[in-house]
Amino acid sequence: MRSRIQLFFFAITAVLGIVVIRLAYWQIIRGPSLRSAAKSQYAAKNVSVGKRGDILASDNSPLVINAPIYQMGVYLPGYPDDPHALPDLVAPLLEYEITDPVVATDSVKAEIRRKELLDESKLQMRERLSRGGYATLSSNVTEEIKTKIISSGIKGLTFDQDFARSYPEASLSAHLTGFVGKDDAGLPVGYFGLEGFYNRELVSRSRVEQQEKDALGNPLLTGSWELLPGRFGRTLRLYLDRSAQYIVSSELKKGLERYGASSGEVIVMDPHTGGILAMASLPSYDPAKFHLFDTSLYKNPSISGTFEPGSTFKVLVAAAAFNENVITESDHCDICSGPVQIDKYQIKTWDGNYRDDATPEDIIVHSDNTGMVWMQRKLGGEKLLEYIQRFGFGKKTGIDLQEEVDAPLRSRWGDVDYATSSFGQGLAVTSIQMVAAVGAIANGGKLMEPHVVQEVIGENTITIPPKNKGEVISPDAARRVTDLMIKAVEYGEAKWAKPKGYTIAGKTGTAQIAVSGHYDEEKTIASFVGFAPAHKPRFVMLVKLREPQSSQWGSETAAPLWFNIARKLLLHYNIPPDTLQVLSL
Repeated sequence: MRSRIQLFFFAITAVLGIVVIRLAYWQIIRGPSLRSAAKSQYAAKNVSVGKRGDILASDNSPLVINAPIYQMGVYLPGYPDDPHALPDLVAPLLEYEITDPVVATDSVKAEIRRKELLDESKLQMRERLSRGGYATLSSNVTEEIKTKIISSGIKGLTFDQDFARSYPEASLSAHLTGFVGKDDAGLPVGYFGLEGFYNRELVSRSRVEQQEKDALGNPLLTGSWELLPGRFGRTLRLYLDRSAQYIVSSELKKGLERYGASSGEVIVMDPHTGGILAMASLPSYDPAKFHLFDTSLYKNPSISGTFEPGSTFKVLVAAAAFNENVITESDHCDICSGPVQIDKYQIKTWDGNYRDDATPEDIIVHSDNTGMVWMQRKLGGEKLLEYIQRFGFGKKTGIDLQEEVDAPLRSRWGDVDYATSSFGQGLAVTSIQMVAAVGAIANGGKLMEPHVVQEVIGENTITIPPKNKGEVISPDAARRVTDLMIKAVEYGEAKWAKPKGYTIAGKTGTAQIAVSGHYDEEKTIASFVGFAPAHKPRFVMLVKLREPQSSQWGSETAAPLWFNIARKLLLHYNIPPDTLQVLSL
């Protein structure tokens, strides 16, 4: 009997030990995962996806907005019909985008590729359905496709809403807006332009609400409740004038075709505020389908590319010389009778004509390189470099677009460098630097920071005020060099294209392209920079054409295009000709 009692005791002890060990396993080792699994059954999570901020033109018309997209799926335990038939029913109703541009342009290859994509979609759907539970059938379903699927009579599908970027103006402002892609974690992030620069302002935060509920789905009064508040992305309102942008983009496209240029840029800026009224570059891309285009097109060449400005730079050197009072309008060049020898180099005029005793007006009107060397020597090399830096070259302008470069100046300067820089050769600038610098002349000597956004609209709207970066030259020097620029338009090579009745200040430029350490004799960058009306500027504008084929000279390509755009902008801004302005006084 005693041995039986002991055996029974040991059996009870062993069973209790097993129970205790098992409980310890479930409580300690598996406890956290079980608590998490249990919580997922009685804790309901509601996620509301926030919208990314819009981008609006100055008149509040949309440049970038959010279009609804849906994730289509099915909850298999509650699906009333045979789920295996879903792929054959749903897949043919979806759209399939062909990402290879070569295939997309060939109708036969495109049809074959769409059939392949359809079959791949069906296979993916079947694989997801085989897992049970909830199955995602397709992502990025548009509103139109959702309507088509619902109209087809297929029941039991769910559509979870999200948002995708939509660009109503397509590629009209692509280099300004940039685009939205995915980061390494698969989350949306802005790249290039405004989308990249203002990503932290534009990005939204989802609202997440989590609450414990009973088996019937009713909230537990004693249960936990957590809320992560979300917010919509902030909206950007630009200085950009949508009509001006359309004028610039359409005329630039015509200009590339007319002059056979490989690429082109136009920037229009308000010289008094620095606000960018229009900015276009071609070739461009569609930001909604950026993956179909070469990545080299993503960067905005007006802020990320450099070029030698050529003769457009001469007005800045003349402005510096006037500001330092080293020349006057009645002075005469004493080295302009022939080529200027510097070390082993000869500085010559572009047309082979030399004008003895040329005045500053003659030098600017005829774009005389030897005359510019005379001005530079009057000014002095160190002082020239000082003004180059004061006009903003060698550093970023501060424009609110991603990917701007600073175009650093050379570290060592010699006599030849000072001489060639006086007529815009041997130094690299960006287009936006050039517009801002000439804008200082139009603005009475005050250099303004170029800016695209004027308001960030959210719970608290932030207005971004114009930023004055200082007085580069005096108002008197600005007026005097403006007079020279007016003469350059009135009597220069492109005077035939000037809009009649308007006083315009400007300067042409033709710069050879450096290739492998030397200048190509035939490839040039033609440009024209100026402002209108000259005495009460409404805008300052740069037009730049790369490798024009009809003529290498800026006076025969970039200048006529500039005047054509200016004529339409003057009408758009309702600015009457000078004669009508005088009569109205």
